[in-house]
Order: sequence, then C-alpha cells, then structure tokens
Amino acid sequence: MNLLLTIAVAIRALGRNKMRATLTVLGVVIGIAAVTTMVSVGSSAGQLLQNELQSFGTNFIFVTPTREKRRGVSTGGMPTLTVDDADAIGTQCQSVLASSPLIGAGGRPVVYGNSNLQPQEMFGVGTDYLLIRNWELQAGGFFSERDVRSARTVCVVGQTVALELFQGANPLGKTVRIANIPFTIIGLLEEKGASLDGRDQDNVLLMPYTTVKRRMQGSPFNDVHAVFVAARGSQLIADATNEIRQLLMDRHGIAMGQRPDFEVQSSNEIASFLGQITGIMTALLASIAGISLLVGGVGIMNIMLVSVTERTREIGIRMAMGARGRDILIQFLIESVVLSCFGGAIGLALGIGASVGITTLINTVLAGTKWPVVVSIPAAIVAMIFAAIVGMIFGLYPAWRASRLDPIDALRYE
Repeated sequence: MNLLLTIAVAIRALGRNKMRATLTVLGVVIGIAAVTTMVSVGSSAGQLLQNELQSFGTNFIFVTPTREKRRGVSTGGMPTLTVDDADAIGTQCQSVLASSPLIGAGGRPVVYGNSNLQPQEMFGVGTDYLLIRNWELQAGGFFSERDVRSARTVCVVGQTVALELFQGANPLGKTVRIANIPFTIIGLLEEKGASLDGRDQDNVLLMPYTTVKRRMQGSPFNDVHAVFVAARGSQLIADATNEIRQLLMDRHGIAMGQRPDFEVQSSNEIASFLGQITGIMTALLASIAGISLLVGGVGIMNIMLVSVTERTREIGIRMAMGARGRDILIQFLIESVVLSCFGGAIGLALGIGASVGITTLINTVLAGTKWPVVVSIPAAIVAMIFAAIVGMIFGLYPAWRASRLDPIDALRYE
C-alpha cells in the first residue's frame, strides 16, 4: 500500500467537508495552543528567574538572622549578626571571595535643592558590595576602607535617583541631604533595570555601613541586618555555605542539634526553589490545557464514526476490488491522524503567537520589566507528537469498525 497515496486520499476525503473538519479539530487546536502557550510562558518565567539571579551573581550567598514566628506569622529576625561576623566570613572561610555587612537605612527622603526623593532601597554596605552583587559603576568610584573606618558622609546612587534629583545632570560631587546630614555623591551605578516583582533596582542609594550606624542611627552597637557573601566560584557555593554555617555556629556558641540564630541561603538554593515552583505551575497549567486535547480527540472519534457510516458503500467497493481489512484500517487511521495533526499545526501557531503576545503585554504593563520571549521548541515537538497520538488513539475504533465491515453488506448499504 502506497503511504503517500493513502495520505493524499485522506486529505481529499477530509477536504470534501471542510467546515465539518475545521469544527472537529477545534478542540485539538485549543488544546495544543493552550499547552504551547502555558509551557512557553512558564519557560519565559524560568528564564526571567535565571536572569534575575544573574544580576546578583551566580556565586551569591545571603546570610540573615533567623526569622521568628508568632501564631504562624513571620515577624522578622532578632539582630544576631554583627560586623565581626561579616569580617570573619570574609577572612576565615576559604571558599569565600568577599563579604559585606548590610544595614537598612530606608524611610528617609534624599533632598537636593527643591527636589526630594525617597529611594526604594537605602543601604549601608561594605567596600566589596558591588563585587558581590556583580554590579559596575558607570562613573566615579566606590567608597574605600578609609571611608568606612571614618564613617564619611559619602554615597553612591543608582540611575533612577540621579535622574529624579538632577534631571540628567552629572550627579558626581553634588551634595544631598539625608536626615539633615550632607552627603557627597562619589559614584553613579550602571543601570540594572526592574526586578522580578517590577521593583526598580536603580532606585537605590548606598552608603558606608558605619555612616548609617554611627551618624544616622546614633547606635553604639555593631549588629547588622544581613551579610552578603560571594563564593570564589559557582562550583564552590556548597562548600562556602557549609563553611559559613560552621563558622557562625562556633562564633555564636550554638551546639550541634540546636536551632541556629541565622539562616544561610545561596543563589543555587533560591534558583532551585523558584525553578520547582515555576515547574509545578507550568505542569499544572499544561495538564489542565491537555484536557482540551482529550475533548478534541472525542470529537475526532465521533466525526470519524460518522464518516465510516457515510462511506460504507465506498468501503464495500474498495473491498470488492481487493482491498484488505488492514488497508481500510490504515486508510481511516491516517485520516484521523492527518485531521489531528492539522489541528495541532494551527494550535501550535496560535500558541506561539499567544506566548509572544503575553510576554509583550507583561513588558508593556510592567514598565522596565524585561520578560524574555521564550518559545519552547521541545514543547512544540511534544505537542505535535501528542496531537498525532490523540488522532491515532481516538481514530482507532472508527478505523477498526470500518475494517470489520462485510463487503456484501457494505455494497447493499443505502
């Protein structure tokens, strides 16, 4: 039996009832389009997460005090980390490249002349903060160890802060006031763009952590809100994490088996956790969309049964001319697969268009968001294979019924 001729005959047979064939594959079209869209958007979300983590660096480690919970609600952590802890991590952990204390200083407006702005992020940090964050300076410089030791009133600003306060003018050397304290801008950060949640990462101002602690907070203590750490390489993150945990357990006098008063998270752990979430959501949405494929398969089976009934005399003539039951079976099975694949191709095109449209809409609505457009080729291939399988499975029974017809009864059929 000539396969190409059989496919041509199948296409010609389906072409006799174009409207019926189109309505029949509607369920397959919707199913394939939905699966392709959901998987592609899920892949886009995963890529966005990877890009977000890249902005922190692939070797990033974050140390924070343990969060307390009251009645099931997280209330934040007690100040258990100190500057000495941050220094010890940077000098005593062999797998650690650099460390930096971090102290939040938000809630205070930055004033320049008649303009004022309250940055989304205001931090007191150490000299290695930019190295850890994988962040470069566009102009000027960062504060030095001498600036930190003397708690100098200097700061480095992001692109949004510079634009809002100085309307495009060079901010270097300008003096701004924070909590009535004059700060000199010594550096301008390169643009980072929006974060995953739409937060503007360039709306930031950095100062020496000693300046925040002594001059702004007037605190004699050396506790910090967090410690940012960079491992010597992405392959050493696990070693660095273990070394940090062991060091802080020893420094804080925490015995084995006791709950530590700190938490250590790496970029790998965050990426793995977020990847699991996006993977589960993508699989769930794709499974729901797959129901449409089953509905489409039932539609194909019904229409193929109608086709068998309508073409009973044709089947009888074919058998009378020497066609075997197997030939009839293959003929109708191929018609079913062609019908399903036709719907799959349309659904695939619609799914790709929808995924591009959704990511474009997200980037338009969330200004500054760089949601990547990702078309999952493996998902597209799997979707088409699944469409063919649906056509084969749901077309098998009608094809079997056609192949079992008695030639004489079929010729007598009116």
